Formats: sequence, structure tokens, C-alpha cells
Amino acid sequence: MPELPEVETVRDGLARHVLGRTVVGAEVRRPYSVRRHEAGPLDLVGRLRGRVLTAAVRRGKYLWLLLDDAAGGDALLAHLGMSGQLLVRGPQADVEPHPHLRVRLDLSDGSRLDFVDQRTFGHLSVQDLVGTGDGGPGGAGSPLPLLPSPVAHIARDLLDPALDRQELVAAVRSRRTVIKRALLDQGLVSGIGNIYADEGLWRARLHPERPTTSLTRAEVERVLEGAHAVMSDALAQGGTSFDALYVNVNGQSGYFDRSLAVYGQEGRPCRRCGAPVRRDSFMNRSSFTCPVCQPAPRAARPPR
Repeated sequence: MPELPEVETVRDGLARHVLGRTVVGAEVRRPYSVRRHEAGPLDLVGRLRGRVLTAAVRRGKYLWLLLDDAAGGDALLAHLGMSGQLLVRGPQADVEPHPHLRVRLDLSDGSRLDFVDQRTFGHLSVQDLVGTGDGGPGGAGSPLPLLPSPVAHIARDLLDPALDRQELVAAVRSRRTVIKRALLDQGLVSGIGNIYADEGLWRARLHPERPTTSLTRAEVERVLEGAHAVMSDALAQGGTSFDALYVNVNGQSGYFDRSLAVYGQEGRPCRRCGAPVRRDSFMNRSSFTCPVCQPAPRAARPPR
């Protein structure tokens, strides 16, 4: 699944390639891909035609394109799901439509913006904008204190300058849960998925099942800084890609997976101490840890 650095890479590509263009036509090839637009595909097409794309904005893993400087009070919201891609096809591009093309926007400069989604978990919709609860910018890419209504419950992410880090530290420590579950809670801090949670915890030398109530402020700050650092490193390299399903707007894959310390490294030596990395089940997914660098809390230790 695309995580925050991947989505930010796409947002940046959209900001560079489609802003200022007018939507002159739209085609929905698979209605299920616009299922969150409650009025249906024809209404979505009608609300997009003639609108100018004025900003590409992201909060967590959600991204949206503001329409007409948000004067109309709405935006085109996208969630990439498991395999969604937003691909910009230039005016001179003579390529066959992608076999998993779901929605196409024709733009005024002759280019096209294609929403491609093999596994169909992603979706597009036009959504009304609402004010941010704290009065700060809605997300990366726009100073406006507005965001689509379905995103209103999504917390700020670690790359957001408007995030109050100390407030987040206090919120994490007040939760009665374990640290990895807190990191994955998009209502607490957004954009951290399974990959970057594991990598951030490894950098912080913390086990994913450490109870949040047992953590000191310094330990929480350390894991947040670890997650921030690993996402920043991934962003510098275009994100993490394990197959051809994630690409940026030009169809290029990220390659940060080559730099992962523990995620997907089961049985390989830890880069710090050499102990074999282990994999454990966690919330119907996997957690990868170093058993030496990240000692399990006593209650989470496996029986001998």
C-alpha cells in the first residue's frame, strides 16, 4: 500500500504537472472507483468539467486537488488504496489506455490525468471543504485552513509543520494501548503505515508492543523522531516500492525498499547488532523487529 512518502511524491508531481489546467472533460470507466461520490458518476463529471485545478494538497495518505482556488468550496479527493496511481499523460503522449484505467480527466493543455487502480480499493470523489479544527493549513501544498469533509477526522502527520509535537507526545502517553497501535492510529497521527512504523521503532530501539503508558516522554519523542527521519529519507528517494503497483505521476517507481533495516528482513542480520530479524503477527499484519535491539516487554515475551 502506498504510504505517506509515496503519496507526497504523487502530490508533488501533480503540483508540478497539472496545476493551472482546466478540466475540459472527464470519463468514469468504472463506477465503483467513484463510489464515495454519493451523487454518482454523472454528477462527478458535471462538477469537474470547466473547473481549474489550483492546488495539490495532502494530509496523511489523502490527497486532493482544489478546484477554482476553493471558491466553489469543493475539491477532488483521492485515496490511492492498495494500488491506485495518478498518472499524467502529456499532450504528445501516444500510449494505449492502461488496462486498469478507472477515471480519466482531459485537461486544457491536451494532457490527461488518469486514475489507474488494479485492486480497486482506491477512490475519487468531489467533496465539500470544511474548516480545520485548529485553524491551520489543511495540509501540505496549500495555506488555506480547509480540507475535504471526509478528511476532517484525520490527524496531522509528522511531516506537517503545523503539528504540535509536544501535544502529540502527551496524547500518545495518555492512550491505553501499545506503541505500534498508537502509531497506526490515523486519528492520533496520520500517514504512518506498517513499513514506517516498524522502521521508526527499530531506529528508536523500542518494541512495537511496549505499552504507551510505560513510555517516558523521551522514548515517545525518540520513536516519533525515528518515524519522521525514515519517512524523510524515503521521500528523498521517491518512496518505497516492492512491485510495479506504486509509481509516481511519471510512472517511475520508488526504491527506498533497498534501505529498509527490518521491514521484510526476516532472518537477516540486524544492521546494528547482527541478530536475526524476526517477524511476528500484529493486527492481521506483520511486525519486524530485532530481538536484541528491541527487547520485548515481559508480557509480550514468547514462552520458553
